[in-house]
Amino acid sequence: MNKRTFLKSFGMAAASASFLGFDFKKAYQTEILLPKAIQKGDAVGIISPSAATADRMEFTYAKEAMEALGFKVKLGKNLTNRFGHLAGTDQERAEDLNQMFADSEVKAIVCIRGGSGASRILPLIDYDLVRKNPKPLMGYSDITALHCALHSQTGLISFHGPNGSGSWNSFNVKQFENMFFNREKVTFKNEGGKGDELVLKANRIQTLKSGTAEGKILGGNLTVLSALSGTPYYPDFQDAILFIEDIGEDPYRIDRMMSTLQLNGTLSKIKGFIFGQCSDCKPGGGYGSLTLDQILDQYVLPLNIPAYTGAMIGHIPRQFIVPVGANVKMDAITGTFTLTQSIFQS
Repeated sequence: MNKRTFLKSFGMAAASASFLGFDFKKAYQTEILLPKAIQKGDAVGIISPSAATADRMEFTYAKEAMEALGFKVKLGKNLTNRFGHLAGTDQERAEDLNQMFADSEVKAIVCIRGGSGASRILPLIDYDLVRKNPKPLMGYSDITALHCALHSQTGLISFHGPNGSGSWNSFNVKQFENMFFNREKVTFKNEGGKGDELVLKANRIQTLKSGTAEGKILGGNLTVLSALSGTPYYPDFQDAILFIEDIGEDPYRIDRMMSTLQLNGTLSKIKGFIFGQCSDCKPGGGYGSLTLDQILDQYVLPLNIPAYTGAMIGHIPRQFIVPVGANVKMDAITGTFTLTQSIFQS
């Protein structure tokens, strides 16, 4: 995921919004908006709101994965387009998203990949259309921009989980079926196993501060989330459970982004904290570096709220499908969080 490209893209998006006359002062009171339930046999739309896909087999993988889950598939008109590193112009990518929400045949929307660029289309999304046609949208990484925007502007619960061309292993498939088909109030608990090790190492959680907390779960990719700070697309974290993850960031950058969440008031508002996986986030060369553990201790421990790290959230093959905006109860000792509400319309 090219984070520097993302930050530049977001600046251009803000300028575009101003030009288009978007009212950045307008704020919506976001009651939770439940998406409509889905079932096997429904049509799922596949779109690419972020970066372009270089390997055309990725389109095949995504289509076949959705069909294997039991869905019919409708491809976005502009799915295979390319504009620089983006999967088409801002207008084309936003058009596909809006069209999928408008299409009564399409019952859910899956993003084929992340990358960068989703923030550029946020001013072009028809949020009134989304409110009138609430349906599940799923993806992760750069798709955090869409999760934040959809929730902040409409209250819609969306799903931070595998992208269409990502890994659809047995863990992800079972979780998807339990959540979407069986409509269970899922408990998100790391799968574990010692394997050949004397002690458990894989998917090990670490409690930073014990306790339980209940609230709306919000967050996603830390880089994307922090870059939305100060925009109307940044969610209200009052009494929320914050979850974050990232990839390929040196600890000093994680420190800078956590500082942003502190300075913009997010950390002072939340009731619980869950850190997922930070893949390839080790210190680089130079004069030395804070460790990730030290950074989390400095920003999270003073909050005196339940907190743990190591959740199966992030750029990993087997990952939780987190219903962004839904109410959950977390337990920092067991390293779990559980849905406390139905997340689909009856």
